[in-house]
Amino acid sequence: MKLHYLNSLFLLVIILDLSTNIYGLSSSQLVPKKILKPLLPPPEALLSIGHYHGTCPDAEGIISQKVAAWIKKDPTLAPSIIRLHFHDCAIRGCDASILLNHLGSERKAFESRSLRGFQLIDEIKVELEKRCPRTVSCADILTAAARDATILAGGPFWEVPFGRKDGKISVAKEANLVPQGHENITGLIGFFQERGLDMLDLVTLSGSHTIGRSTCYSVMNRIYNFNGTGKPDPSLSIYYLKMLRKRCKKDLDLVHLDVITPRTFDTTYYTNLKRKVGLLSTDQLLFSDVRTGPFVEAFATQPFLFTSQFAVSMVKLGNVQVLTRPNEGEIRVNCNYVNHV
Repeated sequence: MKLHYLNSLFLLVIILDLSTNIYGLSSSQLVPKKILKPLLPPPEALLSIGHYHGTCPDAEGIISQKVAAWIKKDPTLAPSIIRLHFHDCAIRGCDASILLNHLGSERKAFESRSLRGFQLIDEIKVELEKRCPRTVSCADILTAAARDATILAGGPFWEVPFGRKDGKISVAKEANLVPQGHENITGLIGFFQERGLDMLDLVTLSGSHTIGRSTCYSVMNRIYNFNGTGKPDPSLSIYYLKMLRKRCKKDLDLVHLDVITPRTFDTTYYTNLKRKVGLLSTDQLLFSDVRTGPFVEAFATQPFLFTSQFAVSMVKLGNVQVLTRPNEGEIRVNCNYVNHV
């Protein structure tokens, strides 16, 4: 019996050895390996230009018409919509969290007090809910509205990929993460990199300051007490400093971001930086910092380079941390509130 058992064991070893030789496998390769899960595509890969073609074909047209009507009545709304889109994407990604209107939301934060354009987005949403109920997200509306506002201000066109869903969380204290105009360049570069954007995107998207206004709160330290010195920022031209002191009597007074062509989408913003008339210290630092200065120089002298890159960088901004998977987010019925179950 013992001999029979040993013979059987010997045959089993021979069979295993033959099988490994036949299939070119070593005994180490027969050890079961952990099965790897297939890699999922990045969330932005699930966005598409034709996302609403079958479910709400008039969505883009409705958004464009509404944006055009509002900006015709109030041209200052164009830069406000672009800014609102940036503030949304900067916190928790482009998920319309900035639109949630409840106690303790980003929208209620001190840093968000000068944001505008909420009523326009609400009007667009009401119209889309009539045409295509529970189909078009608030995040997509805001992203497309920013593109249309850019065009109406004289900026470039780009195709907006759709399919974002709306987030359910909005926290006021997170709004202070959005750059306020007094950060250093290293901090700004880090902020952008954390969101999948690079130095070129930083300089390019800052070019949206070619239109629009800022509250004087953002520049009071530059013109009166720079870095606690009790003196103005030495990088400001004397002429510009005098003008700002005349304009900025109170924190909530408004001043143009581009002092030369404030209503035209152009590259004067970059030439202003070379002349030391950038409004925000973060603007002026883009020119003086060796890492970002070459991009400023390039855009100042090559307008087409700026407008073409602006379109590219705005698409990248609109793709930041988007919610696109089946178990993520929702399509809000009202952009101000999460849906009730």
